[in-house]
Amino acid sequence: MSKKYSYKDAGVDIDLEADGVKSLIRQLSFRRSGEHGMVGGVGHFAGLIDFGPKVLSLCTDGVGTKMRVADDLRDWSTVGIDCIAMNVNDMYVMNIEPVAFVDYIATEGINTEQMIQIGVGLNEGARLSNMNIIGGETATLKGMVNGLDLAGTCLGVQDRDRVVTGEKVKPGDVVIGVASTGVHSNGYTLARKVATENGGYSVKLPSGKTIGEALITPTRIYSEVLDVCRAVEVHGMCHVTGGGLLNFLRISEYGFSIDDPMPVPEVLQWIAEKGELEINELYRTFNMGMGFAFIVSEASVAKILAMVDGAKVVGRVIEEHKVLLKGVEIL
Repeated sequence: MSKKYSYKDAGVDIDLEADGVKSLIRQLSFRRSGEHGMVGGVGHFAGLIDFGPKVLSLCTDGVGTKMRVADDLRDWSTVGIDCIAMNVNDMYVMNIEPVAFVDYIATEGINTEQMIQIGVGLNEGARLSNMNIIGGETATLKGMVNGLDLAGTCLGVQDRDRVVTGEKVKPGDVVIGVASTGVHSNGYTLARKVATENGGYSVKLPSGKTIGEALITPTRIYSEVLDVCRAVEVHGMCHVTGGGLLNFLRISEYGFSIDDPMPVPEVLQWIAEKGELEINELYRTFNMGMGFAFIVSEASVAKILAMVDGAKVVGRVIEEHKVLLKGVEIL
């Protein structure tokens, strides 16, 4: 019999994590003197570095506990795509073009076949984002790491006057959601708990795909963003990662009303049903079908819908700094 789950009970406290990050950021007061200083503050999806008429950008991210699903399925061929996707999608939010990447692998012991498969995924992620992998580090940390953790850091570049920060977002702007490929790489502590306690990874979804296959589906890389930003004026963008819809609050002092959300992928419908998860829990943990979003004026909507596969109007910008889902605040 199924029971009600929560991300916190599964082991991840989003509120505590946010408080922890804020506590860390408050300690980061030092700023470099001389050339190539920081542009803007800390807290957006990627950090910016002054480089004359251009800016450089850095961000870092990993695959997280999705690696545990890959371990259970003995299939690591796509996690490299996830590692790159979680980084480059944070770049695309600011119209930054990713150009270089370094990976970091921490493992309890080297498994050659595992490393080959991870390399295949990293190479495919680099191809999809037109980016060089220029190096990396592998550390064997037996006694400190159980299994393998994969993360990476991305370098991007853009003309200073083409960076999208969200400062142009204003009430009345339209929010265009872009479809995800599934769970992407967030919320897996909860997703795995629901799956393993409700039949396991071999359970079949209506499409015939197993839960395991659906959970290992790689994160979509939204490389079309660069073309969209060349074609229309984009006021802001959002990469819907950990925290779900609450990521929108990182973009602007205004708020967002999601009145017509994206269709929910079948794997997330299954997790919601088997976990008896509340709407608030779902939309602050998972992407729920919307992996990325554009915030634009009404005049730009038609062109974006024509350019981006799986895009639809989902809502609008509102005055008050909060996120509403069909009129109900996500907390």
